[in-house]
Amino acid sequence: MGFRLPRIVQPKQLIRSLSNTSRAASSVADVPKGYLAVYVGDESNMNRFVIPVWYLNKPLFQELLSQAEEEFGFDHPMGALTIPCQEDAFVDLISRLNAS
Repeated sequence: MGFRLPRIVQPKQLIRSLSNTSRAASSVADVPKGYLAVYVGDESNMNRFVIPVWYLNKPLFQELLSQAEEEFGFDHPMGALTIPCQEDAFVDLISRLNAS
């Protein structure tokens, strides 16, 4: 049984960042199949990204999730996965995942 990975695309095409939390509270219907919503940032400034689920299998992303779990646990008040890190660091991680 094999897995098909999507073709490599530029991070700007792959990630949709929403700049305000009012748009971030939109429904699950705007997340395509095979993707998930992730909120990144601190409590006062969360931005929403839509990322492919295959990122969850990558060691770099798993390390980020482990750090977030250690620091904040599994309480996700935004209704989606919440990662408390700098947005620039998250975008850098996504770029590295796409390059590998």
